Amino acid sequence: MNTPLRHLATVMLVMFLALMGSATWVQFVQAPDLNADSRNVRTLYREFGNARGPIVVAGGAVARSVKVDDPFGYQREYTDGELYSAVTGFYSVVHGSSQLERAANDQLTGRGDQLFFSRLRDLVTGRKPEGAAVETTIVEAAQRAALEGQGDQQGAVVAIEPSTGRILAMVSTPGFDPNALASHDVSAANTAYAELAAADGNPLRSNATLEIYPPGSTFKLVTAAAALESGEYDASSTLPAPVRLDLPQTSATIGNFGGGGCGANPITLADALRVSCNTAFAQLGMDLGDDALREQAERFGFDDASLTIPMSVTASRFPAEANAPQTAQSAIGQFDVAATPLQMAMVSAGIANDGKVMRPYVVERVRAANLSVVSQTKPEVLSTAVSPGTAAQLTDMMVGVVANGSGTSAQIPGVQVAGKTGTAQTSDDAAPHAWFTAFAPADDPQVAVAVLVEHGGSAGSEATGGRVAAPIARAVIQAVLGS
Repeated sequence: MNTPLRHLATVMLVMFLALMGSATWVQFVQAPDLNADSRNVRTLYREFGNARGPIVVAGGAVARSVKVDDPFGYQREYTDGELYSAVTGFYSVVHGSSQLERAANDQLTGRGDQLFFSRLRDLVTGRKPEGAAVETTIVEAAQRAALEGQGDQQGAVVAIEPSTGRILAMVSTPGFDPNALASHDVSAANTAYAELAAADGNPLRSNATLEIYPPGSTFKLVTAAAALESGEYDASSTLPAPVRLDLPQTSATIGNFGGGGCGANPITLADALRVSCNTAFAQLGMDLGDDALREQAERFGFDDASLTIPMSVTASRFPAEANAPQTAQSAIGQFDVAATPLQMAMVSAGIANDGKVMRPYVVERVRAANLSVVSQTKPEVLSTAVSPGTAAQLTDMMVGVVANGSGTSAQIPGVQVAGKTGTAQTSDDAAPHAWFTAFAPADDPQVAVAVLVEHGGSAGSEATGGRVAAPIARAVIQAVLGS
C-alpha cells in the first residue's frame, strides 16, 4: 500500500471511530438526559401514546388514562379529583407531574424494574405496552370525612393505621381538580396552572407532607415521652405550674392559655398534659435539656430527610441548638420546632403501637396489566420511639385529655379516644394554628390521626385545637372504625 492510500485509510479509520464514539455517546450516555428533556416531544408522544396504569382506591380507579383522538393518544382522567388531589397529584403534558403520579411514574408507565418480564412479554407477543395499576392504602370513607371536615378551611388531615403504617387518609386543603391540568389544550392547561399557582393556600403543594408548621401543644407528647423515658418521671410526678414562668437569660415569660393557672401548682405530669399546661411543660423542657428533647423527637421521625411514602416528605425539625429559654419554647412546640401533619400522626401512631413507629406508606401493591401482583408493600418498623411502658403511660394520659381535658370534642360514644390538642402561635398579627392528634380505640388502636387547621380556620383568633380540629379528627376516626 503506498503512502497516500495509508493516509486515506488512517483518516477513514479515525472518522469511523469518531462516528462510533459520537453515536455511542448520544445513544447511551446522553440518552437519559435527552429522554427527560421537557423539549423532547418524541418522549411525550411515546409516553402518552401508551395506556398509563390507573391509581386505585378501594378497588376503583381514581386516576386512569382514556383513549383520545389526538396526537398524544391517551389523556389522564381523574374521578373525584379534588378529593384525592393530595394523593394522586397531577399528570400534565405541559407541567409534568406531582405526588403519586410522579413518585410511581416508573410503575404507572410500565418501565419499573419489577415490570421487566411484562415488558419482555409485550415485546415477544407484539402487545401494546400498558402501565401497572398502583393500589393505594386510602380508605374512601376516611378521605371524605377529612375533606368534608375541613370544608373551606386551609390545612391538612392524615390518618395512619398504627400497626402497619398504612396511610388511611391524606387530605390537603385547599385541594384542586387535576383534570384541568391534564388537558391536552396547552393554553387551557397553562391557564389552570397559573390560577392554581396564584391561588390562596397554594393548592398545588400538599400541606400534609410538604409544609411544616409549629406543632404547638401537640409536641408536649414528645416532651412527656422524653420525661418518662429518662426514668426520673412518671405520670404522677409533680411539676411547678406558675401562672407565668420567668425565662432565664431574658426578660421574656411564658404564660398559659387564657392567661390563668393550670388548676393546681404543683401539678402532676398527667394533669399537665390533660389541661395542656404551658408553664409546667416549659420548665420540664429546661430541666430535661435540649439534647434529650431533640433525641426524643428524632426517635419519632423528626429531622429524617430520607422519608418517602413514596412521595417526598419535608423533614420535620427540632432546632439543632437551643439555649434555656429556647428550649422552654421548644418543649411546648414553639420557637423553631416545625412538623408536617404526617409527622404528628406518626407521633400518635408510635404511642399507639407500643412505642414502635412504623414506616408510613400509601402504596399497598402494584399489579401488572394482567392483574398479577408485581410488588406488595410490607410493614416495616421505622424506629422505636419509646418503651412499651412509656407508651402505656402516655396512652392513659392522652385518654384523660379527651375524657375530661382540653380534647373533649373528640369523644365518641362507646369508643375510648386518646388525644392531644394544640394551639400554635405563628405571629402577632395572625390567628394561631389549631391542631389535634389522636388514636382510637385506646385499648386496640386501629387509627391514628392528625388534623391541622391553619390560622384557626373559620374560628379565627378564637380557635383552639379542641374546638376546631378535634371534631374533624373524631369524624375521621368514626369513618375508619365504621368502614
